[in-house]
Amino acid sequence: MVEGLNKRQEKILNALIDEYVKTAEPVSSKTLAKKRGFNVSPATVRNELQKLTDMGYICQPHTSAGRMPTVVAYHYFVDSIFESKDNLFFQLITEEIEKTKQQIENEMKLAESLMESLGEISSVLNFSCLSNKDNFFEALTKLGPSKTICDKNNSIIKSIIKELENF
Repeated sequence: MVEGLNKRQEKILNALIDEYVKTAEPVSSKTLAKKRGFNVSPATVRNELQKLTDMGYICQPHTSAGRMPTVVAYHYFVDSIFESKDNLFFQLITEEIEKTKQQIENEMKLAESLMESLGEISSVLNFSCLSNKDNFFEALTKLGPSKTICDKNNSIIKSIIKELENF
């Protein structure tokens, strides 16, 4: 709520600005009461319009004419639109970030599961390739030093293979 305006005045001012923008004609209290369904009489709307005129939000070009928004009213209108859009924009961005975060977490779980499956498949394939070999030494040669995890095991396997080749 804008400082100095009550809820009814805000609704009437918003309706007046909207109607004026659509028609480019001064807006009467009767039009506002009838078209906008405020559930109050045109006299009540006129009283509120007079208060808005006194506050500088609207003006009346001549006595029998309807009311028109002033620059102050347009500033109020634009500020209220951007205020609600900022909240909506912030909410939209927050929701999109949460969706994206959830998608990334799901993709990471899938990637982890895929890596586990590939590791299992790799072990099965290695075992099946090695089981066709005639002896353990050919299996060690096939595995080779590049497939060991630790340098210490690497040098041990290399020396065993070298000794066996010379045997």
